[in-house]
Amino acid sequence: MKKIKHFRWYMILLVCAITIINYLDRTALGVAAPTILETTGITKEQYSWIVSAFQFAYTLGQPIMGFFIDTIGLRAGFAICAVIWGLATMGHALTGTWQGLAVMRAIMGFSEASAIPAGIKTASTWFPAKERGIAAGVFNMGTSFGAMLAPPLIAWCIIFHSWQFAFVVSGALALVAAVVWFIFYRDPKDSKYLSEQERQYIESGQEKYLDTGKKEKVSFKVILTQRNFWGIGIARFLADPAWGTINFWVPIFFVETLHFSLKEIAMFVWLPFLMADLGCLASGFVAKFFNDRGISLINSRLITFTIGAVIMMTIGLVSIVENPYLAVFLISLGGFSHQLLSTVASTLGGDLFKKNEVATAVGMAGACAWTGQLIFNLFIGAFVGIVGFGPFFIALAFFDIIGAIVLWTFIREKKEPDNQQTVTS
Repeated sequence: MKKIKHFRWYMILLVCAITIINYLDRTALGVAAPTILETTGITKEQYSWIVSAFQFAYTLGQPIMGFFIDTIGLRAGFAICAVIWGLATMGHALTGTWQGLAVMRAIMGFSEASAIPAGIKTASTWFPAKERGIAAGVFNMGTSFGAMLAPPLIAWCIIFHSWQFAFVVSGALALVAAVVWFIFYRDPKDSKYLSEQERQYIESGQEKYLDTGKKEKVSFKVILTQRNFWGIGIARFLADPAWGTINFWVPIFFVETLHFSLKEIAMFVWLPFLMADLGCLASGFVAKFFNDRGISLINSRLITFTIGAVIMMTIGLVSIVENPYLAVFLISLGGFSHQLLSTVASTLGGDLFKKNEVATAVGMAGACAWTGQLIFNLFIGAFVGIVGFGPFFIALAFFDIIGAIVLWTFIREKKEPDNQQTVTS
């Protein structure tokens, strides 16, 4: 069979495409919400329960889905998860009650929680350590692309037919993705399209001390006893409130504080997500820049996180600027810096944990991230009407600096020597 040059990049682009569908599916509800509330009589309070069902299930699902993927394998595990969230997305069309939608969102959130653990595990499996951060950034770009693509696609489906049709279409995309993934994904040692030269390049650039036997069981307890996990988990707990704020509260900030019209919101609300994509991509290249100059891989990651944290401090200025377009720029810069450092924090899971633990550890850290996001969201909801958005942007300016201090304090790089990368591809 003909070998495909640089096949590892095709694999990470496949993960990126599935991640786009993952985030498109989860964003569909927000786009369709005005139509759903109008046609079904669901109240805003009931809608908040629907949204909360997804958030709670996603938070709970990340470590469980990570463990599931580590246990039964990346190929079958991720395909099964995609089938479940695709069917749950399509299931939205079969119910018109808030209880039914909440159940579908919970099933969807639980299974969609597999995306980031699966993506990091793919990057860890298919790439040498020096390229792992770039690969993680490439697939993580799908999170923002999905959020950007959802509004036009879902709006078209609603106008063409109905809100139910929008969920049928978006759910069907996940089913197609599951089939494509199951057909084409193989680990490097089993791939028929991977050349022997590229296989050796991948293997020679990976940390041999992180390899494990196939039958070695994954233990939540073992991961929880490692200081490296707590360094990543606490840093992500502090970082993710920024992403939740950009996703759920910035549009409201645009209207209530910046007094943007609907047209102006459409013009500017996508900019933070575009900058976030650039942050994802930049993350791996910045770390590689330092690594290529003799700084260890882990320290290169920590320096990159710290750079992102310093840039994130500019989002605090949103609380005092009067020019609305400057505020949009600062929030967009916040999107860039968040994804720069967030991608680093996720990639550290592939750098510091054994191959059979990667998805589980990343999922557990993801649960920490979403817990921080949920708590911060509750604080905004309770107090924004009293104090405004300013104090929350100031808090976001300092959270990641604290996270950087935590990482430098907790993370300990493995001392075992890695094989030198003598093969090129």
